[in-house]
Amino acid sequence: MTFVKLIGENKILWVAFLSWFIAQAIKVVHTFIKSRRIDFTRFVGSGGMPSSHASFVMGLTTAVGLTHGWDSAYFAICLCFSLVIMYDAAGVRRAVGKQAIILNKMIEDMHHKKEKRLTEKRLKELIGHTPVEVFAGAILGILLANLMI
Repeated sequence: MTFVKLIGENKILWVAFLSWFIAQAIKVVHTFIKSRRIDFTRFVGSGGMPSSHASFVMGLTTAVGLTHGWDSAYFAICLCFSLVIMYDAAGVRRAVGKQAIILNKMIEDMHHKKEKRLTEKRLKELIGHTPVEVFAGAILGILLANLMI
């Protein structure tokens, strides 16, 4: 069997990627509902509802647990890394987004005062997630894994 065929038949990998894909698609729909405009950049962007990082890793973790057992070393490894990724999404990356908002405001204020020392572009503000966005992404991944495995 070829490498590509084996990858294509890997149900666990399909669950993870489909979890990510659906979460990203939901972000486009969610943005449309909130702002009444279609923004396809949300499909590849980070941040927002639901967390595609959480969906991706929890889809993977749940699929591994269902396939290899909840007491397997594979599941333990996946769960540990998933918890780190979700903590980072709701903690560190969210803090970075808040800092970007403040820095963008400072740069904007300096431009209004005609200070030209800073010529940086606006920083990306939507980087991290709220705990609710992470939780929603995790639930999406768990549900998809249970439906597909």
